[in-house]
Amino acid sequence: MESQVRQNYHRECEAAINRMVNLELFASYTYTSMAFYFSRDDVALSGFAKFFKKNSEEEREHGNKLMSFQNQRGGRIFLQDIKKPERDEWGSGMEAMQCALQLEKNVNQALLDLHKVASDKGDPHLCDFLETHYLNEQVEAIKKLGDHITNLTKMDAHNNKMAEYLFDKHTLG
Repeated sequence: MESQVRQNYHRECEAAINRMVNLELFASYTYTSMAFYFSRDDVALSGFAKFFKKNSEEEREHGNKLMSFQNQRGGRIFLQDIKKPERDEWGSGMEAMQCALQLEKNVNQALLDLHKVASDKGDPHLCDFLETHYLNEQVEAIKKLGDHITNLTKMDAHNNKMAEYLFDKHTLG
């Protein structure tokens, strides 16, 4: 049944929002995997666990916000299966941060692609929504991960477990 509130909301924008919801939920799922990996008794890096748990919650909230937007605009939400994370073991904190950085870059590119669809279809509401709630936050998340990777590299944390432990306690803890 067609929504009575739908106006200037192209089907391609609606479909792209649904794909974006899936990607945000996949990112949340991936960060959940990371969080519980770092809280395992044989890894025991609670700062990394807390950092990735917070990221998971943020990504899930992004998905929820997109679904609310979809309903506001009169679109329909079509949830798809969420792909499992690409790994179950995340290695060192440095490896996980590098994976997280790539994940955030992928999410950012998908948001930019969604913005282009909205712009091409003449949807200023969707463009404004993305600019207000997503694009700057993505740049900030990418910068923060880059900073963490730089500091872990300076500490040679990939080869020095004590440095990784100190980063966990003093930077993330």
